[in-house]
Amino acid sequence: MTRSVKKGPYVYDKLLKKVAAQAPDAGAIKTWERNSQIHPDFVGYTFAVHHGNGFTDVLISEEMVGHRLGEFAPTKKFGRHGGKMQKELDQKKRQAEIDAAKAAKAA
Repeated sequence: MTRSVKKGPYVYDKLLKKVAAQAPDAGAIKTWERNSQIHPDFVGYTFAVHHGNGFTDVLISEEMVGHRLGEFAPTKKFGRHGGKMQKELDQKKRQAEIDAAKAAKAA
């Protein structure tokens, strides 16, 4: 659900103060405010956004304005799909690449 136009965008006040006090190339600004929207003043700055276990560095660009900081710092780590069958397919693929490389060397 979107925030009402009457209220305006939610930007954490302390983030605005930190951005005003720091140069864009001075390093990452550490924040836990994942729900804060990205303000146009943030463009060019790097934010270290907390993802539950650590921090993810996010370099803000023009296309990110209006989105939330948390959208660019995923909280879940993707393992991979498949199991035993996928491992077998990956091994066959690797073996085929090795055989192709050996054939190319021999020729």
